[in-house]
Formats: sequence, C-alpha cells, structure tokens
Amino acid sequence: MTDEEYRGPAVVHADGTPYPVEVRMSARFEPVEGRVRWAGRTAPHAELRARVGGGLSEGRLGIGGSAPVPVRLSEPDPWGGVRLTGTGTPPWWVAS
Repeated sequence: MTDEEYRGPAVVHADGTPYPVEVRMSARFEPVEGRVRWAGRTAPHAELRARVGGGLSEGRLGIGGSAPVPVRLSEPDPWGGVRLTGTGTPPWWVAS
C-alpha cells in the first residue's frame, strides 16, 4: 500500500450521526485540474446504506486523528457498501 491508498477504520459523520466503517480508498493527482481527487467504498454497513438509499449524499470523513473532511456519499452496492468521493487533501494523509 502506498500513500495514495488507505484501507482501514474511518468514521463517516452525516446528519449529526457518526458511522464507524471500514474503508478502501485511493487518491490521484489530476494535473489538468491541479488538485487531488480521492474515492473508495465502505465495507457493508446496513444503516449507512439505508440512509444513502434514502437520499443522504453529503457528510464528513475522518480517519485516525485527522480532522473530518467533506465527502460525497453515493451508489450503495449490492453487498451493503457505500461509495465515497472527495477532492483536496485526503483524510489519511498526514503532514510531515
């Protein structure tokens, strides 16, 4: 795994509720846009999947000791996971 990837525990904060989840994430720099885009999926989480299926589409994603960052929630999959996307510094990158 590289700095561009993260697999492990995270918390999705949405509508005042924290949802502890396991995630698989990756990031890439988009030179034309001049910014980093990152995306991934949560492991199955029935309550979060139901909320996203009901229209929830925005939240904040926190990983480790990082401050939660804005995240878009979409595309519940058949196994119960939720797609996560964001731009800017990913929450798993730690300044050195």
